[in-house]
Amino acid sequence: MSKILIVEDDLSIQALLHDFIQEAGYSVVPAADGVEALAKYSEQSFDLILLDIMLPKIDGFGVCEVIRQKSDVPIIMLSALDDEGNQLKGLDLQADDYITKPFSMPVLLRKIAAVLRRSSKQNDIPQTMSYKDLTLDLDGYKVYTKEESIDLTPREFEILRELLINKGRILTRQNLLQTLWKYEFFGEERIVDTHIKNLRKKLGAADYIETIRGVGYRIDKED
Repeated sequence: MSKILIVEDDLSIQALLHDFIQEAGYSVVPAADGVEALAKYSEQSFDLILLDIMLPKIDGFGVCEVIRQKSDVPIIMLSALDDEGNQLKGLDLQADDYITKPFSMPVLLRKIAAVLRRSSKQNDIPQTMSYKDLTLDLDGYKVYTKEESIDLTPREFEILRELLINKGRILTRQNLLQTLWKYEFFGEERIVDTHIKNLRKKLGAADYIETIRGVGYRIDKED
């Protein structure tokens, strides 16, 4: 299991990142400022660092510079500073990626997987997920049966993946909205039903999604 250091001083964003990334199967360690980040980095080994720039005590640029003197551990910078100068500064400090806020959590997860895949410490990351005659390519967002590939939208893929991760559990519409949409969506919960309907149509005979009337959705019943 890959271990990720999350350096973010906004505790609400830190908690959001922590929960989402941990749910995706990674080990997560949080830090709230630059000094704490460097202390934890010196104490433990990490496979990737998510690094906010505007931090107390030592900013993200300073943290990145210190770490790069010692290690080539992958670093993804997160910042509300979206101007080209700051992005270039981060990349000049050899950050592996630079993501501006606000950002999509599913997109961030894909970027984490891509950066880890390029590094030498990504061997423990599951690249596929299988269920009966379905195979999910977790990085490519593709689904295959024994006979063919199934063309899903990214959101349809995420819903299917989430149901399979929680196989046997009922996921409510609110569960799916909070996990996949996060703060990006504040509208009608029935949007989940629309995506499920389209997903079922594409899966055809391979549709294993069960509707629990008035509650939500589930793949496979518990034994």
